Amino acid sequence: MAARIRAEIAKTVVGQTDTIDLLLIALLAKGHILLEGPPGTAKTLLAQTFARTLGIDFGRIQFTPDLMPGDIIGANIFNFQTSAFTLTRGPIFCDLLLADEINRTPPKTQAALLEAMQERTVTLDGVRHDLDDRFMVVATQNPIEQQGVYPLPEAQLDRFLFKQVLPYPSAAEERDIVIRFGGRTGQPVPAQMGVETVVSREELTAIGGLLASVRLTDEIADYVVSIVRGTRESADFDTGVSPRCASVLAAAARARAVLNGRDYVIPDDVKALCLPALRHRVILSPAAEIEGRKVDDALTGLIEQIEAPR
Repeated sequence: MAARIRAEIAKTVVGQTDTIDLLLIALLAKGHILLEGPPGTAKTLLAQTFARTLGIDFGRIQFTPDLMPGDIIGANIFNFQTSAFTLTRGPIFCDLLLADEINRTPPKTQAALLEAMQERTVTLDGVRHDLDDRFMVVATQNPIEQQGVYPLPEAQLDRFLFKQVLPYPSAAEERDIVIRFGGRTGQPVPAQMGVETVVSREELTAIGGLLASVRLTDEIADYVVSIVRGTRESADFDTGVSPRCASVLAAAARARAVLNGRDYVIPDDVKALCLPALRHRVILSPAAEIEGRKVDDALTGLIEQIEAPR
């Protein structure tokens, strides 16, 4: 399945194999993913193409400074013809929601996603409305150093299973982009590029059902806990990760095992996912910042210090 999806996405997106794998893992583990990168690195196009290859209901919200919570979740609007309130559903009622440039709207509006991302429900005027069991948010954001952005609150960040940082493409990849798309006008559109649905909803459900049967030994569980608790005990971090992170990291490791054709988790499954699962949940200590340390470097050093089970 993963190979088919990668091949189909490659029709519009050059490279980004690691990001595609993280999208698949997040989908199977029922998590959400935050994509960070400078403008023009195909974040939005990747999300659109990913949804099309899976044939799932896709929704998109362009986050702007004047966006309001009702623009996301909808509202009950009075119908003068029927003299009754009618529910007008917002774009959040879909399978995969692209929250484009999520950090360009104030925290008040960002908070409209909290309930949906955690419980997969939306409350309107005291009435709870269920979202799809596999509802997934793919959010994009520009680096915090750029103008016109708001930092995401910790509660919002903790609801993302992964934060993937998209770098600029390599010289070879950028050359491929120019050759393939340099002669076109406008943005590439997945439908016009021949992207088709290659995985059915039934296949996704069947593959997702395999996660419960994937073996996670006590040694692997202890390894996950050691990493999570290590972030709280390390002098490099002012704030470590939450207990939620331990459980979602284990679930993601199970999903990675399934994608690799295994019914058991190995330490490499955990290690491969540590940076995207942890980097947005920790805050560097003032001493580490003064030394010029980076979050990824501090996490890599911590992970290397913790002995993996054999």
